[in-house]
Amino acid sequence: MREEILRLIEKNSRIDIHEMAILLGAKEAEVANAIADMEKEGVICGYYTLIDWDKTNDEKVTALIEVRVTPQRGSGFDEIAERIYKFEEVKAVYLMSGGFDFTVILEEKTMKEIAQFVSSKLSTLDSILNTATHFVLKKYKDYGMILDEKQKDERMLVTP
Repeated sequence: MREEILRLIEKNSRIDIHEMAILLGAKEAEVANAIADMEKEGVICGYYTLIDWDKTNDEKVTALIEVRVTPQRGSGFDEIAERIYKFEEVKAVYLMSGGFDFTVILEEKTMKEIAQFVSSKLSTLDSILNTATHFVLKKYKDYGMILDEKQKDERMLVTP
């Protein structure tokens, strides 16, 4: 039942326990207890709302920063990742396979703010070998949700 609960709330974190219990064929108390247990265990880490910032007046620039590092003796990549994710500006940090070690994701108001973060904070950390910053130009799909779905023209074609 835990995996089914996780799938349901991953798709819609606003789903209520009553509806979830009906979908799962379980009692509300069982669902509520399972959710509470998963929150305590850290399986459920938080609840978020996906916002298409392009449809608001609040401008946001998203950057994905490739970071190459020298791993630390004894702690490998974990210590460096912790130093990076503790910066308030950082939205996410992922350890990667391939040509670089970390992907760091930022969302700021301007490209200049991101450049300032990279030059004054990120690149000055010990163990950082180099960075490459990529700016997101347009989001089509984010966390499973299509953001730029085309509206169908449902008018009837009139021909002479």
